[in-house]
Amino acid sequence: MVHERERIGKKVAWLALISNCILTIGKVAVGLNAGSESVFADGIHSAADIVASIAVLAVVGISNKPPDEDHPFGHGKAEVLSEGFVGIILFLVSIYIVVEGILGLIGTPKAPEYIALFAALFSYIAKHLLYHNSMKLGEKYNSKAIIAIAFDHKADIVASLAAFFGVILSIIGDKFNLPYLLYGDAAASLIVAFLILKISLKLLGSSVDVLMDKNIEKPLLTQYRKVVMEFKEVKRIDRMRARTHGHYIILDLRISLNYDLSIKEGHDIARNLRDEIQKRFPDISEVFIHINPYFPDKN
Repeated sequence: MVHERERIGKKVAWLALISNCILTIGKVAVGLNAGSESVFADGIHSAADIVASIAVLAVVGISNKPPDEDHPFGHGKAEVLSEGFVGIILFLVSIYIVVEGILGLIGTPKAPEYIALFAALFSYIAKHLLYHNSMKLGEKYNSKAIIAIAFDHKADIVASLAAFFGVILSIIGDKFNLPYLLYGDAAASLIVAFLILKISLKLLGSSVDVLMDKNIEKPLLTQYRKVVMEFKEVKRIDRMRARTHGHYIILDLRISLNYDLSIKEGHDIARNLRDEIQKRFPDISEVFIHINPYFPDKN
């Protein structure tokens, strides 16, 4: 499963890298030659995606390595670093596009050529297919690196769509002598920047939560709690916490068992509990269980 997960991750990253190289060259060339601010901005975004794809390729192999002496909890957070890196790249791209868009609004507007329309439409269709494929695989293999690539494609989808409508508005403005519509292309680049910024903040927020060991969602903790309390030997859950470590979860438990149980009996209960939790929730790689004595008269 680990080797399959790594193979799929690299396949998705390579596909993203190759497609982004093609789209970058095409959209930047069309944007410059056809006079389209939004298509050019979309091309710059795709150029940044190339860097993001390389970052994912660099970490996808590391994240699937088993625990070792220096990394006893595994290497899963390497994927989180790539997710944060993609978020930073998208954030910087959005700022750049905002500056270019404002300069376009200040200057004298000019309608782009029709080829810009087809470039934006082609990019939208290509990224739509890539997004759905990446997200499906990312969720299947619970890979934050692949999901980050999927969100990167999603940013391109909305960027290409905004560029498409921006170019249409500018062309209509030029054809029917509607000066304000000529600003549609430059305005669309600002919309592109906003949408990219929104996605970048989502990726950054997610990666920071994992790096700060934020507890997982309460509904999932509730499911874990139900499994634990199915064991009649467990008298009380004193503490439960869990953290995401990339593509897997680490669970910490403190439970109370009858004080008169032997060490072996307590160990066997904890082992059975661990096995049952990991059986029900395969994404939990480690379960650390601490046992406290339970005194019926004092509790």
